Amino acid sequence: MLSLEIPQNSAFPELLKIARILVVEDEEIIRDMIVLALEEEGYEVVTVNDGTAALKLLQSSEDSILDCSFDLVILDIMLPEINGLDVCRLLRYQSNFIPILILSAKASETDRVLGLEVGADDYLTKPFSIRELIARCRAMLRRQSFQTFSHTSIYRYGEITLFAQECQVFLKGKEINLSPKEFRLLELFMNYPRRVWSREQLIEQIWGTDFLGDTKTVDVHIRWLREKLEVDPSQPEYLKTVRGFGYRFG
Repeated sequence: MLSLEIPQNSAFPELLKIARILVVEDEEIIRDMIVLALEEEGYEVVTVNDGTAALKLLQSSEDSILDCSFDLVILDIMLPEINGLDVCRLLRYQSNFIPILILSAKASETDRVLGLEVGADDYLTKPFSIRELIARCRAMLRRQSFQTFSHTSIYRYGEITLFAQECQVFLKGKEINLSPKEFRLLELFMNYPRRVWSREQLIEQIWGTDFLGDTKTVDVHIRWLREKLEVDPSQPEYLKTVRGFGYRFG
């Protein structure tokens, strides 16, 4: 059940004061409870109740003369006009990598995997507790705020070149577009070629020890990387599966 209990004594208050969250939810009761909890935590909250309005806000934020950017989106799936999955898919297609937490009444593994595959960073099923929602938001914002890249300048392996400080990757001399998580995964792999990483180790290194999702997130991102790097993703040359252990590069 949704709980109205509001967590107290939030950690990292310096982050909460500046975080701006967009809540996209068409059920008024749920939306109001989420807003109440987030505002009690010190977040600034903006709400819309359909996918079209959400896209309009998120797509116009970069061009606005005002500070209309957001640090996190809480996105319901079942929305009027444009559903949440299509909103998420379109944002990622447009290279908008704002953290997205999907809310859904669909709790099956297939639905959760689909949400991650279209680009969501986390997935929370209804009914949920407000305490868990706040914890997930806090964890996502911490990961976003403290995300850092290696100071090593350049990594090369085969036909891949990665420029760490510039956050650029080239394949056969042509730049390829990676999300921040994809970039950090590739940087980690290239920094430790042939080392085998378990899914749990990759979660700890890239998503952080406070990550509340499951290890299927790793599989999804590995598949995306293979699609961008490999000639034949089903027979990978770079990102290889070590059955029973995890993944290695090269």
